[in-house]
Amino acid sequence: MSLCYLNGRYLPLGEASVSPMDRGFLFGDGAYEVIPVYSRRAFRLAEHVARLGNTLAALRLPDPHTADEWATIIREVIDRNPWDDQSVYLQVTRGADDKRNQAFPKVIRPTVFLMSEALVTPPDEQREAGVACVSAADFRWLRCDLKTVALLANCLLRQQAVDQGCMETILFRDGFLTEGAASNIFMVKNGVLLTPPKSHLMLPGITYDVVLEVAAHHRLPCEVREILEDEVRDADELWMTSSTKEVLPITTLDGRPVGTGRPGPVGRQMHVWYQDFKNTVMRSG
Repeated sequence: MSLCYLNGRYLPLGEASVSPMDRGFLFGDGAYEVIPVYSRRAFRLAEHVARLGNTLAALRLPDPHTADEWATIIREVIDRNPWDDQSVYLQVTRGADDKRNQAFPKVIRPTVFLMSEALVTPPDEQREAGVACVSAADFRWLRCDLKTVALLANCLLRQQAVDQGCMETILFRDGFLTEGAASNIFMVKNGVLLTPPKSHLMLPGITYDVVLEVAAHHRLPCEVREILEDEVRDADELWMTSSTKEVLPITTLDGRPVGTGRPGPVGRQMHVWYQDFKNTVMRSG
């Protein structure tokens, strides 16, 4: 059984428990982060901790730790678990109160929880075939840039894909692409890589940043701009990106082929570049 961290204690995950009066349980009142770990090195730890801090500040939830304290706890969780490549989940809620009241408690005692799992990436056969996706209207709230634990809308949208035997749900708001229910989305048209700009309507993904950096390094033409739904449906290639999916080609959308219906050449090249970046940069810390 994996080892977790809960409010200052390291213990088996199955022994961890929180109060039913915790506001994370009652209201989804909290923030989270997911940090990929390669060869026991947390990737871009400072950026993940900074993103957590931004979310906590927006939620008016005091950060319970300094950046150095977070780094110490995260490294200890990594060291206490058996996998070389891990996915560390970190959650901070506003803690428990003595009554159910939507207003903030006068005294806030945050609940801090971390756990780790093996970091599993898509198998080669899935990447070579590509995956199917569906689309849906993006009915989430207007602060999708915050990583809050209130993810019911994302769960409902993600389940739409699962119900249809698909990998992901691609979201459109007012005729424009936002992102996936649990990923960022890139498209290729005429050899140019396109993706929406960061805004309050999408999560500022760390893997999103990596893909853009790798593209710039290799001088792949790229545009970060608003993308119409019709452009997405006419794309030569579509990809979903995240720390666990890395760069995964989407070959059908709503039952129709994307481009040729096979992973495209730009995506295959990006996969090679991404793996090189992972092995030379991510694993080196």
